[in-house]
Amino acid sequence: MKAKLYRLLEQRSATCPYFVIPLWRGSGYTTMFMQVQLPHMIFTGLEDYKARGTQASPYYTVTHFTEFAETKDTVLVRGDVVFTSKLTDAEAKCLLETAHSFYLNDVRYKLVERFNKETHDFEFKDVLQALEMPSM
Repeated sequence: MKAKLYRLLEQRSATCPYFVIPLWRGSGYTTMFMQVQLPHMIFTGLEDYKARGTQASPYYTVTHFTEFAETKDTVLVRGDVVFTSKLTDAEAKCLLETAHSFYLNDVRYKLVERFNKETHDFEFKDVLQALEMPSM
């Protein structure tokens, strides 16, 4: 990713480190909970997070490597699926692209802000609508 986008992700995730993302599966979706602590992003199932809180095991971890940010204007990104029984590589790729889109797109980021700062006003159906997914 471009270094400028990483810096925006860094700025936004500092005040809004949590979000929920629906992951389409078959004829429905499962909801993933994410935490951003750059250079890392950690994803787990929302139900696991509800049951175990901070002790929930990550399904997928992402690391951003900034070594080339200044010289090449590039931040390398690596994702590792921890539980292959819970997440495929294709789902992980989709999850990362979706997460980046919510933090880097100004319109979508408003939902991330609402989730973190105005929780009582947050509606998950707005996330589904932003992703053009049907409400179940």
